[in-house]
Amino acid sequence: MIDLHVHSNKSDGSYSPSELVDYAIEKNLSAFALTDHDTVAGLAEAVTYAKGKNIDVIPGIELSAENEGKEVHILGLYICYNNQTLSDKLTEFQTTRMERNEKMCQKMREAGLNITLEELVRVYPDAVITRGLFAKYLVATGQIKSMEVAFERYIGDHGPCYVPRAKITPEQAIALIHEAGGIAVLAHPPLYHMSMSKLDELVNRLKQAGLDGIEGIYTTYHQGEERDMKRLAIKYDLLITGGSDFHGTTKPKTDLAVGYGSLKVPDTILEAITARHSKILFTDLDGTLLTTDKKITSVTMDAIHDMILCGHKLVFSSGRPINSVLQVAKDYHFFGPGFYVSSYNGGLIYDCGAKKELLHAPIPMDAVRYLFDRAHEAGLHAHTYTATHVICEEETPELKHYLTHIKMPYLIADDVTTLLEEEPMKIIIMSLDSRQRLEAFRASLDDWAKDRLSSTFSSPMLLEYGSPAASKGKAIEFLSQHFSIPIDHTISAGDEENDLSMIKTAGVGVAMQNGIPMIKEAADYITLADNDHDAIAEIIHKFIL
Repeated sequence: MIDLHVHSNKSDGSYSPSELVDYAIEKNLSAFALTDHDTVAGLAEAVTYAKGKNIDVIPGIELSAENEGKEVHILGLYICYNNQTLSDKLTEFQTTRMERNEKMCQKMREAGLNITLEELVRVYPDAVITRGLFAKYLVATGQIKSMEVAFERYIGDHGPCYVPRAKITPEQAIALIHEAGGIAVLAHPPLYHMSMSKLDELVNRLKQAGLDGIEGIYTTYHQGEERDMKRLAIKYDLLITGGSDFHGTTKPKTDLAVGYGSLKVPDTILEAITARHSKILFTDLDGTLLTTDKKITSVTMDAIHDMILCGHKLVFSSGRPINSVLQVAKDYHFFGPGFYVSSYNGGLIYDCGAKKELLHAPIPMDAVRYLFDRAHEAGLHAHTYTATHVICEEETPELKHYLTHIKMPYLIADDVTTLLEEEPMKIIIMSLDSRQRLEAFRASLDDWAKDRLSSTFSSPMLLEYGSPAASKGKAIEFLSQHFSIPIDHTISAGDEENDLSMIKTAGVGVAMQNGIPMIKEAADYITLADNDHDAIAEIIHKFIL
């Protein structure tokens, strides 16, 4: 179960972001969206605290907007909360809110209540001061009996102390959420007390402005309202979301996950959102994601973190063995939900979050012996892999060179098949000084390899053989189907021949500025920067965020 509408004490809830994470786990939620009013102040805490725990935190916000003189709310899900445009606009909101709150405090003092804005800020130092906190303060100081009384007598929409504040239009809220890479959702429409014809007009108008979804499941809905919201979603091809609007003690009758007790928002709701919203970036490692000195720059790391926070996925797509790729992922803390590995040129696909294999396509054992024998006859180096080691039949300069980049232990045996407990994923034929020799070797085996093995160059000195069921392009097809994400939501980036299949398969195939001519000719886009100057960050900001 999930809950996509939750508030913390960074706006008008009573739970801290970290406490919400713990409570969500206690309630057996698989995910929840923190959607505080007009602020992202609690998102970093919630996301950071949830790392390593059995819960996904979806970065969100609830923006207040005005439609024909009435307040409506637009939820943003999977927002990039450090987006500068969003940050600037929220600062502006805070300024106008503080001005409005000062006026409300003045009116409340004139009505005989003891309250100042300075005192509210002192008591709630890290929160957005909303009317809910006005009410909470009055109850806490014994000036009224309940929060309901505060709204009924003083600060409700028609109360004597209520002061409206400047608001953006729903269209502006949608645009702002999209600017931050998020999904824009019309929150709890029945609460606006509009006729169905007027609500239909509003939804139609907002759909044209880019509205992505409608809150179809909500704490207060009766069956007819939920049915009406789902009909609107179908009519305008909108995603359905659902949530409790949990505030903690601020709304004591509403509980996280279950609302009044019977609310249920299934995981399939989030799966549908992910399928519509998410994009997958497949990036090669060497010559693409990694710099010449095998590093990932801080600029690229930040861009990757932003895309993952916004609900997108990253696949490390490499010819390297699985443990070598996983080590890169672990070294840079890219190991958890949203991260995947396609190693051995798509022969083994691994889910870093679930820590399990999704696909395994090995080479038949008889082909291993044959390839090694033919390589030895041609005077070429050959090696393959166990789960933990590079294995070959003699120490060569090629092996020494290869190990400086891969950083894996190795084993030598007269017959590598004696070291293999299972069929291997890939065989490399290698020459340090002559790609022509490798090309001649490949040509000599074309008839034998047809329908038995695939071959590709991952660099001028590395000719790689793998299962015909595996390629970087086929990995895109597999994961696209696995996640029910359309191919046109996939982006691939590479620089060498073994990247060609994924460049051709992805919705957008991107060639690195430092890529070979074959890759550039096949690409939809060629980066302005190379792998030493944040080309992957360029791709993320151009095609994903």
